Amino acid sequence: MQRVFSGLTILEAHIVAGLLENHGLTTHVAGHYLQGAVGELPASDFAHVFVDDDDVAIAETLIADYESGKFASSASD
Repeated sequence: MQRVFSGLTILEAHIVAGLLENHGLTTHVAGHYLQGAVGELPASDFAHVFVDDDDVAIAETLIADYESGKFASSASD
């Protein structure tokens, strides 16, 4: 597996993993226990999403769409 996304929080990592899984990719989210370990310290670079090696290109395209707001809903949705 390869890391394709680093989230600001574990929640964002799970949102991206869910997006990828909804498009048929197998994911793994790492960093669950590290968030609790840092306590009140500023946490960074611990929430990662991994996909199978064969799915990296598809995942990168979907993540680029996510980051550009393609999947955002409008007020009328």
